[in-house]
Amino acid sequence: MSKLFEPFSVRDLTIANRVWVSPMCQYSSVDGLPNDWHLMHLGQFAAGGAGLVMTEASAVVPEGRISPQDAGIWNDEQARAWRRVTEFVHAQDSVAGMQLAHAGRKGSTYRPWDGKRTSVPPEEGGWQAVGPDDRAFGGYDAPRPLTEEEAGRLPGQFAAAARRAVDAGFDLVELHFAHGYLVHEFYSPLSNDRTDRYGGDFEGRTRLAVEITGAVRAELGDGVPLFARLSSSDWDDDGWTIEDTVRLAGLLKEHGVDLIDASSGGNTPHPQIPLGPGYQVPFAERVRAEAGIPTGAVGMITEPGQAEKIISSGSADAVFLARALLREPHWPLRAASELGAEIRWVDQYARARA
Repeated sequence: MSKLFEPFSVRDLTIANRVWVSPMCQYSSVDGLPNDWHLMHLGQFAAGGAGLVMTEASAVVPEGRISPQDAGIWNDEQARAWRRVTEFVHAQDSVAGMQLAHAGRKGSTYRPWDGKRTSVPPEEGGWQAVGPDDRAFGGYDAPRPLTEEEAGRLPGQFAAAARRAVDAGFDLVELHFAHGYLVHEFYSPLSNDRTDRYGGDFEGRTRLAVEITGAVRAELGDGVPLFARLSSSDWDDDGWTIEDTVRLAGLLKEHGVDLIDASSGGNTPHPQIPLGPGYQVPFAERVRAEAGIPTGAVGMITEPGQAEKIISSGSADAVFLARALLREPHWPLRAASELGAEIRWVDQYARARA
């Protein structure tokens, strides 16, 4: 029996298999609204057999977007627009997840295909980014440091976005605490030199992550699963480490997180990352074993046998796929066939099963 295609149950939710769609920014929204592109992009993965379909990083406030074209969930109009996506995903017997995000000092930037590694000026729809302190990321403009009062309002903003996500039909919520965006900027010593309650030692730097988690869990209640994506390492001798991640994962578990989505990097412009197949899987394995919390593995997972081994060995509880699914949206159908597992085919494509 394939472990990759066994159901995964968390709180009141059961996900049909362990092949999950990783959040992938599409930079295709206007005023934060999802549109036909998002319906097509996410819907194809549900039709292709993915157990969980996760949205792109969706901003909880307008200034929390990475680019002016990012999707959001800071108002009710956006929530209503997302419902088209959740209804289609559910119709394919898949589960819909919303990733909540704030880009911090990496906000107000151009889309990748615009070819500019600079900040977007106000006359082109940009804004001044914010961060823990005034240090810029790479060639972007310096952010405005958040006041302690502004930082203290963030948990409520994340909680309000989580409520809208549930109202839009999403089955679970993931907190984006990784990749050099705002919450990662706060917990990493490389980007937080604050001296107030949100800076200093480990407790101070992780306070924002813990407070957001508590506020979102309270808003979701007991039945809705809550995930968190963490950057397990800054890949810098002076930065955040896997040992820090294990410690933070334990704290987030105490405050209501059900699974850690273990990624890495993103807080320095040119990290020295030893890229290779499954290079981040050891992070998921350590967090799972040492923090006692389920994990998802992500990063250069491309082949069914590789994914099966990750799950069957106990390295992680699920795999998040990104580029592999962009290349082959129906990857789960092929994987199930190769692994001899049962999977539901949508009626419209069932003739291709034999």
